[in-house]
Amino acid sequence: MKTFTTGETAVRRDVHRSGHVWSEQALRVLTDTSEALVTACAPGAQALWPALYAKARADGDRSVRTEAFDAMATGEWELAPGVWQETELLLWKPPGAWFSINAFFTAAGLRNWYVNFEHPTRRTETGFDTFDLTVDLVIDPDLSAWTWKDEG
Repeated sequence: MKTFTTGETAVRRDVHRSGHVWSEQALRVLTDTSEALVTACAPGAQALWPALYAKARADGDRSVRTEAFDAMATGEWELAPGVWQETELLLWKPPGAWFSINAFFTAAGLRNWYVNFEHPTRRTETGFDTFDLTVDLVIDPDLSAWTWKDEG
């Protein structure tokens, strides 16, 4: 199994069951132990996203985002370059887990916790492959409340 060193770039790829890459995101490794791979992402980091998802982000139109998920179901989409914006991300991924724990930070501090339900990671030479299962939990910074995201 590939082990990453602190400061190394690891590429997270969401790979659809068809083998088609859904997204790629460059992450900075903070630590890699038997308990978890911990990475971070700062605004300006390069990414590849489905073109429809990129359009939804650019236009602020969630209906186009829904079209991106429809394309995912068919296994047919095009990727477009993207740039991580707005938040700093801390991602904690235990080996074999069907989730990752994410913390999103803004200049004001911790914005929220986020449980991303996803396939267990498969290590690669350049990072790791997984696949986002779409439904997530968004949790208040103080852990007092949570809501489902994308349950529809």
